[in-house]
Amino acid sequence: QVQLVESGGGSVQAGGSLRLSCAASGATASVECWAWVRQAPGKEREVVAITHINKRFYDDSVRFRFTISHDNAKNAVYLEMDSLKPEDSGQYFCVADPNGCSWKPHEYDYWGQGTQVTVSS
Repeated sequence: QVQLVESGGGSVQAGGSLRLSCAASGATASVECWAWVRQAPGKEREVVAITHINKRFYDDSVRFRFTISHDNAKNAVYLEMDSLKPEDSGQYFCVADPNGCSWKPHEYDYWGQGTQVTVSS
């Protein structure tokens, strides 16, 4: 089992920045893929960033603005969010899976509790 705890969410004005953190514990050595999932009000969950063996992948909506990183020594995953837009608002979840990477949120086995991000105009 893997436990994930997110932090760093909050309210910010458009154009601002936030850094989300995910503290991982448990059987983290079994994880093959780490990702961040966003759920905006009234919308489906969406994988916005993935990291796997030092490779990074981004949804077009966040490319060049968000940066995902994984610190193996600290068992931590981060999402640096810059140039935030109101449409970035939503609940952000740190997720992980031992089987591989996917753009489908439901494929991930492990989920954090989520952290709220609100971007005002």
